[in-house]
Amino acid sequence: MFGVTILGNNSALPAYDRHPTAQIVTLNEQLFLIDCGEGTQMQMARYKIRRSKINHIFISHLHGDHYFGLVGLITSMGLLGRETDLHIYAPAALEEILHIQFKAADTQLPFKLHFHALTKEGIVIDHPKFSVECFSTTHRIPCYGFVIREKKAPRKLDKEKLLEYSIPSSFYDKLKMGEDYETKEGQIIKNEWVTILNKPALSYAFCADTSYNESLIEKVKNVSLLYHETTYLKDLTERAAARFHSTTEQAATIAAKANVYKLIIGHFSSKYESLDAFLDEARAIFSNTDLAIEGVSFEIE
Repeated sequence: MFGVTILGNNSALPAYDRHPTAQIVTLNEQLFLIDCGEGTQMQMARYKIRRSKINHIFISHLHGDHYFGLVGLITSMGLLGRETDLHIYAPAALEEILHIQFKAADTQLPFKLHFHALTKEGIVIDHPKFSVECFSTTHRIPCYGFVIREKKAPRKLDKEKLLEYSIPSSFYDKLKMGEDYETKEGQIIKNEWVTILNKPALSYAFCADTSYNESLIEKVKNVSLLYHETTYLKDLTERAAARFHSTTEQAATIAAKANVYKLIIGHFSSKYESLDAFLDEARAIFSNTDLAIEGVSFEIE
């Protein structure tokens, strides 16, 4: 299962029972937390997210609505007896902030905390089953988006056919990559006889706070699901630019030009109580758009 659960969808100020940015990405047995605004722990409890399953936390940038909940979450993990290592990927300055807060409180964590400073674009996790890369956005301070990609072999094994042709398990990985199998007697077992074409690998891109910049198109091109901030409606394009944020039309334009399959929009300004216009304006340009409503899980397909 590959999906995204929205924990927080508002911008700087919590309002109308909307909370600052936080998302849980589920990829099979892996749980990733992207951003950790104030109230993230409460949202996890509300939507029954198991914090013990989170081993990787990604912080896009150091505006408070994207990380003020992090120290509390890490401390709670320690109080609950966590022993598994925790990895944090964030702009370099966050490491000192965490150190100061833990030192002031004499916090002794019962697990190892690994800090990975984001200083440039590129791969930050290269796992056999997935990868995570970061990319720069255009914001007032250094800010990063993230792309999580599945890794899949081109071919999928047909278990019944494998048994029929008595192919040893030691050759399975080569079959997944499209190789034929040769028996001891010299018989060639064609790959297509014992495998089927695998489904395309899926991907999720989190486009953090940013003003409109078409350089992002290449970073998120062809992803299965794109999250893009839409702090303002289209009539406030100038305000969005001045504050290094985006509008509905701009997010939808990036999605259309990047040929993504689906778009979800969030990071709504607290000046808006109703979000209906956000959806209408974005769908006018990119029809396969939904609002990043808190508590909703989007399956990536």
